[in-house]
Amino acid sequence: MKNFIEELKWRGMLAQVMPGAEELLQKEMVTAYLGTDPTADSLHIGHLCGIMMLRHLQRCGHKPIILVGGATGMIGDPSGKSQERNLLDAETLYHNQECIKAQVAKFLDFESKDANAAEMVNNYDWMKDFTFLDFAREVGKHITVNYMMAKESVQQRLNGTARDGLSFTEFTYQLLQGYDFLHLYQAKGCKLQLGGNDQWGNMTTGTELIRRTLGNECEAFALTCPLITKADGKKFGKTESGNIWLDPKRTTPYKFYQFWLNVSDDDAERNIKIFTSLDKPTIDELVEQHKADPGFRILQKRLAQEVTVLVHSQEDYELALEASGILFGKGTKESLMRLDDETLLNVFEGVPTFEIAKDQLGKPAVELFTQDAAVFPSKGEMRKLVQGGGVSLNKEKLQAFDQVVTADDLINGKYLLVQRGKKSYNLIIVK
Repeated sequence: MKNFIEELKWRGMLAQVMPGAEELLQKEMVTAYLGTDPTADSLHIGHLCGIMMLRHLQRCGHKPIILVGGATGMIGDPSGKSQERNLLDAETLYHNQECIKAQVAKFLDFESKDANAAEMVNNYDWMKDFTFLDFAREVGKHITVNYMMAKESVQQRLNGTARDGLSFTEFTYQLLQGYDFLHLYQAKGCKLQLGGNDQWGNMTTGTELIRRTLGNECEAFALTCPLITKADGKKFGKTESGNIWLDPKRTTPYKFYQFWLNVSDDDAERNIKIFTSLDKPTIDELVEQHKADPGFRILQKRLAQEVTVLVHSQEDYELALEASGILFGKGTKESLMRLDDETLLNVFEGVPTFEIAKDQLGKPAVELFTQDAAVFPSKGEMRKLVQGGGVSLNKEKLQAFDQVVTADDLINGKYLLVQRGKKSYNLIIVK
């Protein structure tokens, strides 16, 4: 078996690991789990480091379990947060779980007949009939309040900027997460928990609960990945418009592709190790090629390709690549027609935009694009540009300044793209 710890180390994906975990991973096939709370119906790229850890785990011959926190998601985790999160109802949580499972299935092999096939579990299944009295007797008696109070996540909420302090509901979160580990240890033989470094306190509570409940001879371990930030120290995965989601309805494949394509050189070198399955020799060669010609941005292009294909599909990657070329003169009318509304608006985000009524169509271009939508300052200037071959409508040269523009010219039944020269675009929305 490949050495899972060594794989994480060279990729920059190892923050902390409990002593003895590496020896166990070398000795036997280990079942490990990672938890995620279904607080939305999609994961975002902030979750990807953890999901990639599970992917590497399985590729190293071990068994991954993804735990969807249907029960803990109803409570909220204080780790790294200044306010208590909103509680979700059971129907919403179930919907979110099914959406997340479909996304994770692209990273893990759930269908394998081998012993290390991936599994998905929901802690609501074993928590829903667990009474408070049972919990107090079977879990609460093993972990002291002093032990729980010492956790950094609890101290930050008690002594930090939280206006409302820490609720009892949140305070019990580490016990609930600890019980997940105990349950999976007993039911699935799970001996390792994976997570982000902000979860270290909750994870070690789980190993302690197993030891105190079942005896010191029971081996249980925790391993964390670092919290990913950008090279400038800012939060990874956030843009001015919010999170970069894995769901194409929330973040189009084009916008997803563009996010990775536009990372800095330093971030590209680090991210290609974390967010792809490319091996070390391949990545080392890409880094050398990039350093020889940074302007070609070979690292960013390969990173964007690998992650877009993994999260979406080869077809989505090719469409995103084609859409990216539209702004730089490589597009055709056919490629414009293949864009859905959201992708088209993403591609031309920030260009001058005009709105006209549909009944204004049927006019000569020189009138439509100077009076109804002021793309050109005057008819005379537009005539001159058209005669010089400098005006395009929907990526095709405008043959005559008085060419009639009709509904047949519309992209997706509602857009006209007017181009002056090579790079000056104007989008007309017809309503």
